[in-house]
Amino acid sequence: MPAKQAKGEYIETDTGNKVSRKSNIVGSQNIILGGKTIIQAECTIRGDLRRTIPSSSSSSSNSANVAIAIGRYCFLSRASILRPPCRILKGQFSYHPMKIGDHVFVGEGSVVEAAVVGNWVKIGKDCVIGKFSIIKDCVRIEDGTVIAPNAVIPSFSLVRGRPGLVVEELPETAPEVLDCESLCS
Repeated sequence: MPAKQAKGEYIETDTGNKVSRKSNIVGSQNIILGGKTIIQAECTIRGDLRRTIPSSSSSSSNSANVAIAIGRYCFLSRASILRPPCRILKGQFSYHPMKIGDHVFVGEGSVVEAAVVGNWVKIGKDCVIGKFSIIKDCVRIEDGTVIAPNAVIPSFSLVRGRPGLVVEELPETAPEVLDCESLCS
């Protein structure tokens, strides 16, 4: 049985998100949490790193201010880091938004700088997800894997190694399996 958390260690929002008081969230006005997300202690989310160049495709000014959008039922483990990807665009350094889907598990000590992480994704312990990588739905990334920048990981993939390579195709029941694994770990 896991050790019981201190009563005041987590702040619970109206939408059911639980955020550790010991987490490091910078630029919270630029972060969207979908609901029922858990953010553990020492987790760092960099919402202050947002786009400085006006986007021609955004129709509203509010969407341009979002640095990180996290879906529902996500779990960010202790000491994980979420940082929006960056590059030089039109001669200026700029950050780009990061979108994380629903039912995503980010393991302890992992660093994520992806452009998009799909639904039902499990990122293992001590992984590095490179800048502007795209991880499709139903993907499992093993502990210690390093995904190269700009990589695209197809749906229903098991990824392992340095650099991260698809080593196996997951079955169609992957969402249920990934959900059970994240609940048990």
